[in-house]
Amino acid sequence: MTDHNPPVTGYPAPPPPNGYAHPYPAPNGHPHPYQPNHYFNVAGPPPYPNHQRPTFLRRIFAVFVGTIIIIGTIFFIIWLVLRLQLPQFRVQTLTLTNFTTTSNSMISGTWTAGLTVRNPNTKITLHYFDIQAAVFYKSSSIAVTNLPPFVQGKKNETSVRATLVAVSDYFDEWKGIDRERGRGMVEFNLRMVGRVGFKASGWWTRRRVLRVYCPGLGVRVEANGTGGLSSGGGKACGVGV
Repeated sequence: MTDHNPPVTGYPAPPPPNGYAHPYPAPNGHPHPYQPNHYFNVAGPPPYPNHQRPTFLRRIFAVFVGTIIIIGTIFFIIWLVLRLQLPQFRVQTLTLTNFTTTSNSMISGTWTAGLTVRNPNTKITLHYFDIQAAVFYKSSSIAVTNLPPFVQGKKNETSVRATLVAVSDYFDEWKGIDRERGRGMVEFNLRMVGRVGFKASGWWTRRRVLRVYCPGLGVRVEANGTGGLSSGGGKACGVGV
């Protein structure tokens, strides 16, 4: 009698002696070319990423800070050696001529300022460029002029003359001037701005903006007079860069 029941399958076959069974038999009984260590190459977990970026950024920051410290140290040493000082400005005289004001807010006049500029440095030459001077009454500008460039040697004192002219210019503060004029004295302010370069031997600094402020320059003017001269002697000016 023939058994028509199919053989029971699905049970795992016993493992081969070497613990490895290839899914397909090798032809002609030869060893299978795929060896276990090549077929099942099970890699371990991926290595942790190499944290190089934070280290690189720290190095860049350290180089930057070191560069700033080195540059600052160099400039500090230069300052100690050269003892850099700002120039000194002083208004010696302020003369006013052809001075008139009108009720329709017009002003005319010529202001001539005589200044002395002193370079107090013993090792530095000063070079002045693009100097503009203006005369003010309180905070209102009356006239503006440009001064020619000049060079100052070490421990040198230079005389500078600035002439500022207004011809029938609109000026809203004419009433204030007339009140002071009636008392015999009008106070003006002189302001200057320019660029200055410091040079010591072959070493140049960057050109810096120079600001000069000379307040409270009183000019004696009679009530109906058209001119006058500053009183009280010379006055020192404030200087900044």
